[in-house]
Amino acid sequence: MIDITRSLVPNHPNWPGDRPFTLEPTALMSEGSSVNLMSLATSTHCGTHLDAPYHYDPDGGRLATVPLELLIGEALVIEVPQEQELTPEILENWTRLPERILFYSGQPDHWETFPETFSYLAPALVHTLADRGVKLIGTDCPSVDAFSSKCLPTHQACAKRNLIIIEGLRLGGVRAGRYRLVCLPLNLPEADASPVRALLEPL
Repeated sequence: MIDITRSLVPNHPNWPGDRPFTLEPTALMSEGSSVNLMSLATSTHCGTHLDAPYHYDPDGGRLATVPLELLIGEALVIEVPQEQELTPEILENWTRLPERILFYSGQPDHWETFPETFSYLAPALVHTLADRGVKLIGTDCPSVDAFSSKCLPTHQACAKRNLIIIEGLRLGGVRAGRYRLVCLPLNLPEADASPVRALLEPL
């Protein structure tokens, strides 16, 4: 199995304005406690995470509505250009698409600072993917929209076509090709998103 999840470590950068990631001890055996215990605080969009439709659609379903069977199954990893808009032309060499497509744009496996320039999907690409039977898209970038976007047209296209989004994948060193994806969120039924543990198994 190939772990494609970003490690959540101290100072892991979150989207600007989101709650910072912290993992702090609240009890220590070295100080007389019977156990070691920690407190965790972060954004629901920290690191590798799954968006529920509610995140970008006030009428969309929350995390409980995302089918678990969609998060396990055949996936295709496609290598794409760095730091530019991705259009339907990137699919020209792929005749059969599974329900899950993951885009690798060369993002590093660890972000020292939050990236503000990265590849993002054109809404036209979302519609093409949906027309070809895709139901889930993933990216190694922090968003499927450009960093500066305010109206989030690609998220809105995903809402219209019922595509589920995974962002912040760690795909360095993963070859383009077909895999079995396992990507499970925390059981947070009412949440707008959740960190995930994502794995690939070569087929």
